[in-house]
Amino acid sequence: MSESEESRFIRNTSCEKCGSSDAKAEYSNGTSYCFSCSTWTGANGGGTPTAPKVRTGSLAAYDNMDCVPLEARGINQETATKFGVRVGKLNGKIVQAFPYFKNGELIAFKAKDRDKNFSIAGEGQKLPFFGQHLWPTRGKKLVVTEGELDALSMSQVQGNKWPVVSVPNGAAAAAKVFRQNLEWLDGWDEVIIMFDMDKPGREAADACAEILRPGQAKIAELPMKDANEMLMAGKTRELIQAMWDAKEYRPDGIVSGKDLWSLVAKEDVTATVDYPFSGMNTKTRGLRQGELVTITSGSGVGKSALVRELAYHIMQQGETVGMIMLEENPRRTALGLMGLYLNKPVHISREGVTQPELREAYEKVVGTDRLYLYDHFGSTEVENMLNKVRYMSKGLGCKWIFLDHLSILVSGLEGGDERRMIDNAMTMLRTLVEETGIGLILVSHLKRPSGDTGHEEGAATSLSQLRGSHAIAQLSDIVIGLERNQQGEEPNVTTVRILKNRHTGDTGTCGKIFYDHNTGRLSEHAFVPETMGF
Repeated sequence: MSESEESRFIRNTSCEKCGSSDAKAEYSNGTSYCFSCSTWTGANGGGTPTAPKVRTGSLAAYDNMDCVPLEARGINQETATKFGVRVGKLNGKIVQAFPYFKNGELIAFKAKDRDKNFSIAGEGQKLPFFGQHLWPTRGKKLVVTEGELDALSMSQVQGNKWPVVSVPNGAAAAAKVFRQNLEWLDGWDEVIIMFDMDKPGREAADACAEILRPGQAKIAELPMKDANEMLMAGKTRELIQAMWDAKEYRPDGIVSGKDLWSLVAKEDVTATVDYPFSGMNTKTRGLRQGELVTITSGSGVGKSALVRELAYHIMQQGETVGMIMLEENPRRTALGLMGLYLNKPVHISREGVTQPELREAYEKVVGTDRLYLYDHFGSTEVENMLNKVRYMSKGLGCKWIFLDHLSILVSGLEGGDERRMIDNAMTMLRTLVEETGIGLILVSHLKRPSGDTGHEEGAATSLSQLRGSHAIAQLSDIVIGLERNQQGEEPNVTTVRILKNRHTGDTGTCGKIFYDHNTGRLSEHAFVPETMGF
């Protein structure tokens, strides 16, 4: 049988491509068509480049059917008459017939039997919208539903006076129908897309909205699955309200200033903790959740010591902390924190510290539910590390997480392009901060400055010296530089410089901190920072 010959509908069955249980129709010429995913299959299972014309009987069958209300679906006589919906026999079965017209002539009708099997009589390709022939080529507002029954329902609740159409072949082929009829759609000021409230319907609504010109598409949210279900439940008022409440479509991430009042009106309740040094607090107004703070310096200047001091200070304020210290094992980190409690560098020597005192320090600082460490024996790949940070946040309740340091995190990656790898890592870390709302304190190295004096000899830090990538500066909320001349007259004094401050804009030196070898503690040197008057 050639493609142009009429073929007879046999049955509905499951679709191997999309998984639908009954959307695929099989025909007597060996072809099949899925009304869910719009896939044609040729005879003997082979795909056909051009789908055959499918007819389940002469269009004359439509003339022998009766226009009656679809009482089981809540559709009255007036609505059925308006859209030309009929009921009658086709191939020995009672079916509902939903007609499609073009240029005033019937070109096809979709038949649905009592077992919800679908078939098409007439021209099944490039169908217009169901109901399109009833309305003008332009107007103020058009509603597009996913199925014929939904279009009938939406029209009925508005007295059949306002334009409503539906796509002919479900959500999967909706975007294709929008493209084919774009010239007609372009005549409407607003196109309200009211598809089913399931995943395929929502995805199809977005895909169709992207085809329309900016500002034209609106997407309706229904409290139930679809318009016909709401009609059957008697929620006609809510259905009409859903049409009026439809939101203008915008791509993900774009919001209107008109929608932001609720966000700007409420007081900022972002959790904040103080730094242990007043100069840093004066410049930055403390540490905030939802921010990424980067600490940087030359090698051996004291970044890890500052990280432990900050973590210990935050824990003393009752906060839960996660520490991913890639340059040291958990034992070293734990002893460092215990030493801060004891005012003794017990990681170097335990002289003068009794076992009960050591145990007390452990119980007070390390052996609590406020500290979680990462034993990094194994993979330090970025994706794996991000999963650890996410688990610390969402699974363990850590609101403050320290990652020391970025260079080690990317050093094990293949490819060799450090700049690109740091860019990717910083983007993922910034995204994770936004996702989880944690306060992330990150350690990063500096590249060597030009000139004879390096950072280890006290050279001033700057954003341009951050190692590897500008993304570190761009994606951090606060950048703190540490400067110490390890061979100078004050080798234990570190200058703290705020290199970036997105919160207040106040940058510059904010004080000096002194490392006491006897206690292992950092304390603030006498220094009064200049401020911007905040």
